[in-house]
Amino acid sequence: MTHTPHPQSPATTELVDVQKTPDTRGIEIRQVGVCDLTYPVVVLDREHQRQQTAARVSLSVNLPQHFKGTHMSRFLQVLAAHQGEVTMHSLPAILHELKQRLDAQAAHIELDFTYFLQRTAPVSGLKAPMDYRCCFIGESNGDSDDFILRVTIPVSTLCPCSKMISDYGAHNQRGYVTISVRTRTDTNGTWQMLWIEELIAVAEKSASAPIYPLLKRTDERFVTMQAYDNPVFVEDVVRNVAAHLRQDPRIAWFEVRTVNHESIHNHSAFAVVEMHLPAPAVTA
Repeated sequence: MTHTPHPQSPATTELVDVQKTPDTRGIEIRQVGVCDLTYPVVVLDREHQRQQTAARVSLSVNLPQHFKGTHMSRFLQVLAAHQGEVTMHSLPAILHELKQRLDAQAAHIELDFTYFLQRTAPVSGLKAPMDYRCCFIGESNGDSDDFILRVTIPVSTLCPCSKMISDYGAHNQRGYVTISVRTRTDTNGTWQMLWIEELIAVAEKSASAPIYPLLKRTDERFVTMQAYDNPVFVEDVVRNVAAHLRQDPRIAWFEVRTVNHESIHNHSAFAVVEMHLPAPAVTA
């Protein structure tokens, strides 16, 4: 029996590139791409150099008004070509390739991932991994590139007012400090390095006490009293973090957002600080 090819079979006709067909509505799309993609990535680790993890990825480009659609598969091709190596140094290459492969003027990438850090209990010395929510946000628009590092750090806070008005004890809560930073570039255009671990340290010393993954009784006693000796409002936390960050000459801009999940109220408390920092003075 002779097989008759289907009229639309690739063997008999060239596949039409529908995405490149014209669109006549005259509406440009600011961002179009893929999101909710879980992908294995490798990020820089200050202690171990490299850390393998998984990221929730969003990739997009702008779409001129005369194109009907973009080529979704090319986003994955570009990401795969870099073998999941995602750092502040590799992001510009990924973004530039996205613009080139998709005929776009602007490209955007967001990678939301879990970063693990080995933490040591303050008294017992027991070690266990602690997870932190991190995000790389990169954008290339025309000749301009941008990169933002965002880290969310859990902390313990103890209310100064509660301590002052109570005969004994004070209410405390778990807080979350989210720090977003944009660093300056070197003379060669490379963003200056700022480690995730550095932002974790800044957040923890700005709160009442750190959060640990593993504590024995001696450790619990230590961090409970540490928090009691260092009461802070949510306003204190964001100001403390901002005071540290504005002294760092590598940082050009930052935003600090703290949320306290209140233990005696049916609401949470939050505060936000944002600063654009002037370039450091050049000394002769």
